[in-house]
Amino acid sequence: MTTAPTSADRPRTGLVRRLNFAAAWGEGLDGFDLGVISVALPFITKALGLTPVEAGLIGASSLIGIFVGAPLAGFLTDRYGRRLLFLVDVIAFIVLGLAQGIVTDGIQLFVIRVLLGVAIGAEYSIGAAMLSEFAPAKGRGRRLSGLLVGWYGGYLIAVVVAYVLIDGLGISWRWALACSALPALVTALVRIGFPESPRWLLTHGRGQEGRAIVDRYLGGDRYFEQENFGSEEERRTASLFRGENLKRLVFLSVFWACNVAPYFAIFTFAPTVLKTLQLSDPAVGTIFVNALAAIGAVVGMLSIERIGRRKQAVPPWWIMAGALAVIGLWAGAPGWVIVLCFAVFSFLNALSGNLTAVYPIEILPTPVRSSGVGVAAAVSRVGAAIGTFLLPVGIDTIGTGACMLIAAAVCVVGGVVSQLMAPETTNRDLVDTSSSPLRAAPEPAATR
Repeated sequence: MTTAPTSADRPRTGLVRRLNFAAAWGEGLDGFDLGVISVALPFITKALGLTPVEAGLIGASSLIGIFVGAPLAGFLTDRYGRRLLFLVDVIAFIVLGLAQGIVTDGIQLFVIRVLLGVAIGAEYSIGAAMLSEFAPAKGRGRRLSGLLVGWYGGYLIAVVVAYVLIDGLGISWRWALACSALPALVTALVRIGFPESPRWLLTHGRGQEGRAIVDRYLGGDRYFEQENFGSEEERRTASLFRGENLKRLVFLSVFWACNVAPYFAIFTFAPTVLKTLQLSDPAVGTIFVNALAAIGAVVGMLSIERIGRRKQAVPPWWIMAGALAVIGLWAGAPGWVIVLCFAVFSFLNALSGNLTAVYPIEILPTPVRSSGVGVAAAVSRVGAAIGTFLLPVGIDTIGTGACMLIAAAVCVVGGVVSQLMAPETTNRDLVDTSSSPLRAAPEPAATR
C-alpha cells in the first residue's frame, strides 16, 4: 500500500512560472535594445555625421560589452550566488537605457551601449541558470526556449516601436533608445524577492538552506529526489577548462557564435542590407523577416520536447546556408525571392537559436554553469561583433552578395560542428546531462 503524498511533497510551480516570466523579460530587454538600434542607427548616423566605421562600432557596441559582462557575471554568479546579480543587472538596464536619451555625440553613445552590453552579458549568465536550477526536467527545454521567444519578441516589438516613433511620428531617435527603460522597470519589479538557487546552495555546502527552499517553494522530498538534487552535494568542485567540460565549452562556443554572428550582422543593418538589394520598402521587409524570427522561436519552443534537441540543432544549419547562398549568388534577384530567403533564414535561425538558451544550461555542471554560459556568450559575441562591425564596410567594398556568401559559410561551420557534437538531452535531469560524455549519437529519453 502506498502512502499518499503530503502537501509538502506535491510539486508546486508558482515560483517557477514567476521565475520563467522574469527571466524571459530579461532576455526580451536584450532583444529590445538591439532591435531599436537596428532601426535607429541610420538616423543616428545622419544626425551625428558618423562614418561607416563609427556606425559599425555603435552597432557592435553592446556586443563588445557582452564580451566583458558575460564571463565576469558568470564567475561572480558561480562564486557568490544567482539571486543578487539577477536583480542588480536589470537595474543597470534602467539607468543606462535612460542615459541614451541625453547623448550628444557618437563617443558617448558608444560608451553607454558598451555598458549596456555588460548588463546584457550578465543576463545571459544568470537568467537561464537561475530558471533551470528550479525547473523540473520535464518541460525544461520548453521553459528555456521561452527565453529566446522573449528575445525575439522583444526585438520585433522594438523594431515596430522604433519605426512608429522615428519614421512615423518623427520623434527623436534618442527617445526611441531611452524607451527601453520601461520594460526594464517592469522586469526589476518582478524580480524582487526570489530565493537563492537550491542547486547552487547544495554545491556550496549549504545543504540545509537548499533543502529548505525545495521544501518551501518546489515540492519537498519527492521533488528533491525526482530532480536528483542530492547529487549536487557531491559536485562541489569542477574545472571549466579541463577534460569533458572544455569539450562542452568548445561545442557551445562554436554553436552559439555561428548562430548569432550572421543574424546580428544582417539584422543590425537590415534596412541598409535590404535597400542595397533594391528592395522597394526596407521597413516592411525588416518587420516581416523579424516577425518570422519571432514565429520561429515560438515554433522551436513548442516543438523542442517532441522532436528533441539534436533534430532541432542540425538540419536548420544546411537550409540557412542555402538560403543565404541564393541571395549571395543571384545578382538582381526579384524582391520576393530576397525576402523569402531572408524569411527562411530568420525563421530557422530563431528555431535552432532556442538551443543557445538550452544546451549551455543542460550540459554544464552547476559549479561552473554560469561561468561556462558567460564564456560561451562572450565568444559568440566576438563573432557577432566582428560581423556587425565589418558588414557596413563589406557592403561598401566587396558588396552585399559577397557578404551573404560569407554568412552562408558561417552556417556551414555551425552545421558541421553540430553534426559531429550536438547531444540529445531531452527529459534528462541536470546532473545526468552535465555529467555524461558529450557525443552526437542520440540517446533514448529517460521516462518519468
